Amino acid sequence: MRRVLAAAALAVTAAACASPAKPAADVVPETEKIAWGPCTDIVRPDGEPPARQDPAVRCGKLAVPLDYGAPDGEKIDLALIKIAATDKKRRIGSLLFNFGGPGGSGVDTLDQAAKSLSTLRARYDLVSFDPRGVERSSGVRCGGPADLDAYTALNTLPANAETRAKTNAANKRFAELCERDSGKILPFVGTASASRDMDRIRAALGEEKLNYVGMSYGTQLGAVYATQFPGNVGRMVLDAPLDPTVDFEKRTLAQTRGFQRAYESFLKACVKQRCEVGENVAAANANVKRLMNQLAKQPLKVGKREMTQGLAVTGIAAALYSELTWPLLGNALGQALEGDGSALLYLSDSYTGRRPDGTYSTQMTSFPAITCVDTTERPDKATLSRTQAAAMKISPLFGSEGSGGLCRIWPAKGSDEATKVDATGSAPILVVGGKNDPATPYQWAPSLTAQLKTATLVTYEGEGHGAYLSGSKCIARLVDDYLIKGKLPERGVSCAAA
Repeated sequence: MRRVLAAAALAVTAAACASPAKPAADVVPETEKIAWGPCTDIVRPDGEPPARQDPAVRCGKLAVPLDYGAPDGEKIDLALIKIAATDKKRRIGSLLFNFGGPGGSGVDTLDQAAKSLSTLRARYDLVSFDPRGVERSSGVRCGGPADLDAYTALNTLPANAETRAKTNAANKRFAELCERDSGKILPFVGTASASRDMDRIRAALGEEKLNYVGMSYGTQLGAVYATQFPGNVGRMVLDAPLDPTVDFEKRTLAQTRGFQRAYESFLKACVKQRCEVGENVAAANANVKRLMNQLAKQPLKVGKREMTQGLAVTGIAAALYSELTWPLLGNALGQALEGDGSALLYLSDSYTGRRPDGTYSTQMTSFPAITCVDTTERPDKATLSRTQAAAMKISPLFGSEGSGGLCRIWPAKGSDEATKVDATGSAPILVVGGKNDPATPYQWAPSLTAQLKTATLVTYEGEGHGAYLSGSKCIARLVDDYLIKGKLPERGVSCAAA
């Protein structure tokens, strides 16, 4: 189970919102270097030996301005990882990855994903980083493990005034903890600044052009970079794209539809495989609904912890990001219906970044910090109420107010610097959108492609969040041919799931 989840976790990246205007060109100090050394704190969920035992895997730090408005002022360190190319004689250069979030650790994820990227690794040094505000790069902290345990366990059902009041109080407490523990970094974690960090990374790697693969939120980051630094774009792939023009309300409803559709597809597959959730789709759905209502009243004991209704929904959503984890979800729900919530709780922990020792990564704290500072949207109570009501009609299981409630009270100001992208003058960009992606609905793919004047769209007909690591040989071939040979697919190409 750990091994499958480790692979599927590459797709477990939530979606965000945004992108910017071209900044004045940065003067990158020629002497600025990355201090490479052994990797000593890689987190591996599958129990394999740590990356520091492999001499081809190196970790490093790069100092960048905290505030690009004061480039000579205070600096922060970005954490990076590099996995050396295996075919050194035919090495193309460096290939930078952002696997999504916002809030995902690129250092940890690239280490886990390396085996799946062997074709690219043959020709490229694979590089990734923890973006500013994430994990080792001045990661946003908001209280301790007990605070995050309480926050992630919040129930969403029943959808009444009492539940909303508890959510509002919890959001207020969470925002206060973030300001207390990370107030200095909060105003500076936006995508526009992270994009400028990427250009510092490019220069420090000694690359004239940035070759880049962005997934989910990483597509936003790539689109911003291509708009800020079009002349520095090399070969760029944006997989599971976001549409930066979509506002908070439309984004929340689109993602609710996406997860509900994925859930319905899971139920059909589950019943076909004769899982223990129900003998037919209607019965399975009724059993899950009954389980959620029971958990809202009485959580299941799992050791010293409790499986709440809120954690159960998180576990279900986590498994819907990839078909790889659908069988695990069927087993987890079947066990929970029999009174054992351990597997469902494990799925939830894989999403929230809770480690076996009870500590958390910054995944749950970096996400709202970046999301809320990337927009000036601060929805009022009427908008939040309308959005939640509409979302609940779409899906009683996944319906909520989204991130709007937290952004409304966020302690750092938002900016719309990262809301318009065009990539005018950049090298060709390859956009890959999935027809059945629950987190970044397909309609965002052609929309982003149209906004990026140099982009070409490829459509993936399968399930799951992200196409390149889905197992589709067609998608893998098209992406690899572009990144390695510079061969751009013809417009209108689509690939089946197989």
